[in-house]
Amino acid sequence: MAGFAEVRFKGTRKGYFAYEALDLAPGAHVIVEADRGEDFGEITALGSIAERKCSSSGGCSTPLPEMRVLRVAREAEGVRIQELRADEIRVRTETRKLVARHELNMKVTEAEWQFDKNKLIIYFTAERRVDFRALVRDLARTFRTRIELKQIGVRDEAALLGGVGRCGRELCCSTWLPALKPVSLQLAKDQLLSLNPAQISGCCGRLMCCLMYEHKTYVEARRRFPREGKILRTSFGEEKVVGVDILKETVTLRSAEGERRTVPLGELKREVAAKPE
Repeated sequence: MAGFAEVRFKGTRKGYFAYEALDLAPGAHVIVEADRGEDFGEITALGSIAERKCSSSGGCSTPLPEMRVLRVAREAEGVRIQELRADEIRVRTETRKLVARHELNMKVTEAEWQFDKNKLIIYFTAERRVDFRALVRDLARTFRTRIELKQIGVRDEAALLGGVGRCGRELCCSTWLPALKPVSLQLAKDQLLSLNPAQISGCCGRLMCCLMYEHKTYVEARRRFPREGKILRTSFGEEKVVGVDILKETVTLRSAEGERRTVPLGELKREVAAKPE
């Protein structure tokens, strides 16, 4: 019976493959079918887990993937892939020289050899559309293989290159984050964070992905608090809500005379419930 496997390649690139009669486990290095050849990758998920991840990513259009895992990688093939990864440094350097020669407004981010060297992927960023037809011809002559130039965004670039975030840990996008999703400024507003871009932006210059992690918790917690600007009738008379602190569970009120006080949320609810008629 055919199985389902998720395979990760260089950076964050992943693919989904079928396999039969192979003893596979997450972390195993394998040789898989690729476009007109073979590629080297690492098993990251198997069975129903891989199938669910494939479905959620929109990469599954058939019950089983057309491409297959061919075999577990041999030791010599592991050595070969390391040699190819080392050669990609030369590839990036030569590609950047050709880009400068053609005077193209693009930044070469990374290069990736297919395991059999039948294809070379060049990742780049650019502010607008780039006519790189002449560049592709020169790259094909230089490296004597099929060339794929792939434009990526700055967030994808950070995921591909990796790095360390302001939290002191490796970037989520380059380690465990399954997909990059849009992050809006409203997430920071809902969590009462500073709106200074320098404080809420990641290495890529865009809003940090981690703004999403606790957002739902903040939104649900915020429903228990009165909204700012609302007038409440308490045991002290009419007071206006001027601030809330979700973590401390306190509400700051201001009276008509301008006097402020901060009261725990539970106590405020009791005051409102017992307000004078």
